[in-house]
Amino acid sequence: MNQDQVKEKLLKIEDAPLEFSLIYSGKKSKKVNGLYKPQSREIIIHNRNFANDESGQNLLLHTAIHEYAHHLHACSRGGTLSPRAHNSEFWALFHELLEKAEKKKIYNDVFESSPELIKLTEVIRTKYLANNGSLVKEMGKHLLKAHNLCTDIGVRFEDYVDRMLRIPKAAANMAIKMFEYDIAPEVGADNMRFLAGIRNSDDRKAAEKALIKGKSPDTVKIAVRGKSEPEDPQVSLQKEKQRLERTIATLMKRLEEVEKELEG
Repeated sequence: MNQDQVKEKLLKIEDAPLEFSLIYSGKKSKKVNGLYKPQSREIIIHNRNFANDESGQNLLLHTAIHEYAHHLHACSRGGTLSPRAHNSEFWALFHELLEKAEKKKIYNDVFESSPELIKLTEVIRTKYLANNGSLVKEMGKHLLKAHNLCTDIGVRFEDYVDRMLRIPKAAANMAIKMFEYDIAPEVGADNMRFLAGIRNSDDRKAAEKALIKGKSPDTVKIAVRGKSEPEDPQVSLQKEKQRLERTIATLMKRLEEVEKELEG
């Protein structure tokens, strides 16, 4: 599979608003399998990192889709990327591309290729994620009882949490919400915390349903919060310029201090 064929596959997954190039470096890299250059809109794949068999070429496609997600992310933001490229918006986009590629038979889900891994995944989901979620939810039930008892005897529940349980107040309140909202433990404690933070019950139920169906947390978060409006490239550059100027000023001040110390 040459670089032109890889680019053709990417465009079949989803068309790109801005033109891009895909290049094989012809090199092997121990650091990364590929990279994306937003300024020149180039996807570079270190093709010697991958074997020429079916499995290796599938992994190469995984890398290409990852870098293509960076390109599409940049397109949505006027052709630029923020310094923190791997944010929730990126991961949501990347996971959506993988799902589309799997449905179109362009890319094979590597996690489904190992029966042993599939079995282990089920164990982790049912024995640990779901059980952990159930325990936190059950704790929320008892914390709510403790809250009511504290109210009855005229003491602050926050003091009880601090002095008797010695756990963060935010964690205690979140566990109570998990119980009150009747969040499904099968999504795991971390996702339950995210769901408990959604005030609108319809949005919360929709997010919970999406997680249960297998959507990634980042995809669900972006769907709930709504994609942010693309920032004007000039505004982004101005903000970056201001950050750099502050950093340079701080470094120059520190350099003067060090020079004085050396002279003394």
